[in-house]
Amino acid sequence: MVLKSLSARHSPLSETQRQLGILNEAPFNDGDLETFQQKLKSSGKFPLKPLQLEIFQVNVGYMCNQTCAHCHVDAGPDRKEIMTKNNLDKCFEIVKKYGFKTVDITGGAPEMNPNFFEFVEQLSTFGIEIIVRSNLTIIEANKKYHTLPEFFKKHKVRVISSLPFYQKDRTDKQRGDGVFDKSIKALQKLNDQGYGKQGTGLILNLVYNPVGPFLPDDQAALESQYKQALKTNFDIDFNSLFTITNLPISRFLEYLLASGNYEDYMYKLVDAYNPAAVEGVMCKNSISVDWEGNIYDCDFNQMLKLKVATPKSNHLNTFDLDDLMNRDIVINQHCFGCTAGAGSSCQGTTV
Repeated sequence: MVLKSLSARHSPLSETQRQLGILNEAPFNDGDLETFQQKLKSSGKFPLKPLQLEIFQVNVGYMCNQTCAHCHVDAGPDRKEIMTKNNLDKCFEIVKKYGFKTVDITGGAPEMNPNFFEFVEQLSTFGIEIIVRSNLTIIEANKKYHTLPEFFKKHKVRVISSLPFYQKDRTDKQRGDGVFDKSIKALQKLNDQGYGKQGTGLILNLVYNPVGPFLPDDQAALESQYKQALKTNFDIDFNSLFTITNLPISRFLEYLLASGNYEDYMYKLVDAYNPAAVEGVMCKNSISVDWEGNIYDCDFNQMLKLKVATPKSNHLNTFDLDDLMNRDIVINQHCFGCTAGAGSSCQGTTV
C-alpha cells in the first residue's frame, strides 16, 4: 500500500500524482470494496451529470492567515497563488453573461486577494447572491480587515465561516491557538452589523468539520447545540450550521496517513455510501474556478488538479456553458466523502 508522507513541499503535479496514487491503491487494491464508479453504477447513478449550473465558485487564492489541520486547500501564509485582476474580470463577465444566481468566493482567506474588495463591489451591482467563505480571524488580523463586517453588510454578502466547535479547546486543536477567541470576537462584530439576526436579511452560516477521522454528527442536532452554547456563553446568533465531511486529500490526507487512520477512514466512507446523497452533490449545480482560471467540477477536484472533462472549455478563456452542461463529472475515490451518510457539500448535508 502507498503510505508516503505529504509533509515535504512538492510541485503541484507531483503532489497530485501522489495523492491520487494513495486514493486509488488503498484499501481498494485487495478487491474487497467497490470503487466510487462501481458504487454509482450499482445504484444507477453513473455517469454523474450536471443538472443546472447555478453556482459559480471561484477560488481567488490559496494565501491564508491560518494553517488549519483539516484544510483540503493546504492554505497558509506561505502560499503565493493569487488570482489576478484580469482573471477576476473574466469571472465577472462570465457570471454576468450567463446569469449565474450565486458567486461563491473562497480561498485561502479570499479577503487577502488585493482585488477582493473591488470584485465584490462589481458583483453587487447586479443583484446576485454573493457568498464569502471567511475564516473569521481575518477580521482581527490587522487594520486593513477590521471593517470587513461593515463591507459585507453594505454589499449584502452572505458570510459562511468555519467554527469547528463551540468550545475553545476543540476549535484551537484544529485551527491553531487563539483562533477560538478571535472567531468569537469576529462573530460578535458581525452580529453588531445585523448578521445572524432575524429580519435583517444578513445571512451568517457556520461550518462544522470533524476534528478527527469520523463522519459529522447529525446536522440539525449540532446546530441546536451550537446555537444554545454560543447564545448562552457569548450572546452570538447565526442562521444555520453546515456539517461538512473531511475529504481524504491534502492536509487531512497527510494526517490520516501519519496517524495510521487512512484505511479505516476510507472503509468508513465506503460503507456509509448513500445513493440518496448523490442527488444533491455540489458538482451537479456548481463549477469551481482556480486562481489561474482553470475550471473544475468542484473545489476538491481543483485540489487534485482534475479539470472538467471538456478540454475545449476547461478554462475561463474558452468558457462554454453548453459544453459544460453536457459533460460527465470527473470522479475519484475522494468522492465517497460527499456521498457518505447524509452527504456533504459546500451547503452542508445533501439529504
